[in-house]
Amino acid sequence: FIQMLRSAKKRDILQLLRRAPQEMCPFLVEAVVATQSVASLAALSDFLDFSKEPKSLLETFLYAAAFSPRPSGELLHLVLDKLDGKQLAPEIWETGIVAVGSLVGKLCQQKLCGLQVVERGVETILRGLRDAEEEPKVVIHLLALGNARLPETIPTLLDHTEDGPTAVTAAATSALQRFPTALISSKVKRVMRRIFHQKRRSYDKTCRLAAAEILLDNHPSPMDVINILLATSEMETEMSTFLLLKVQNSLR
Repeated sequence: FIQMLRSAKKRDILQLLRRAPQEMCPFLVEAVVATQSVASLAALSDFLDFSKEPKSLLETFLYAAAFSPRPSGELLHLVLDKLDGKQLAPEIWETGIVAVGSLVGKLCQQKLCGLQVVERGVETILRGLRDAEEEPKVVIHLLALGNARLPETIPTLLDHTEDGPTAVTAAATSALQRFPTALISSKVKRVMRRIFHQKRRSYDKTCRLAAAEILLDNHPSPMDVINILLATSEMETEMSTFLLLKVQNSLR
C-alpha cells in the first residue's frame, strides 16, 4: 500500500483521505506519513486541520511522525507548520513538541543537522522552554530536548537539573541519560554528584537514581563507585539493591 502511495499524485491521496470511512483514517494517515513523498505530505497538509480534526487523529499523525525511523526534513516542516501560531488542545501541543524533538534528533543522526528546518525545530523547543511559566510546560520541553540529544543543549538541561521542582529535575536528568558517553563531561558528572549526594537540597529518589546511573554508565571513576556504594547503606532496600546490581553488572 505504501509503495502504491509513493507513486500516487497529491489529488489522488487527498481524495483517498477525504473519502475514507472514519475508522480507516488513522491507518491511512500512518501510511501517508510512512510514504513521505512530496505529494503525500502535501496531501496530508491539506487534509489535516488542527483546529477541527478529532484529537485522536491528530495524535495518530504526530505519533507516526515521531516514530518514523528515517524522517525527512519535509515531515518536520509539516509538523512545525501545523503547530505554529495555533490555539491547540494542550495534549496535542505537548505531543507535537515532543515529536519535534524526536524528528530533530533523527535528522541529526542522518547528518542533516544543518537543514534550516532543523534549526527552526531546535529554536521552537528552546523558545518554548524560555517562555514556559508552568511546570508541565517546562517538563514537556525538556523531554523534547532529551529526544533531540543535541550537544549544544546540554548546558540548558544542566540549568534545570538542580534548583527546580522535582518534576523538572527528573525530566532534565532523564534527558541527560539519553546522551552518549562522549558528551557526558566532567561538568555534567559534578552536577550529578551533587544531586545524588544531595549537596544542596534533598532530591526525590527518582532523580537520585538517574544521577547515579549517569555516573555509573559513563566511565565511572573509582571514587564515584565507592561513594555510591557507601551511600547505599543509608537508602531504602529497593533503591540500594538497584544500585548494587548496577555496580555488579558494571564489574562483570
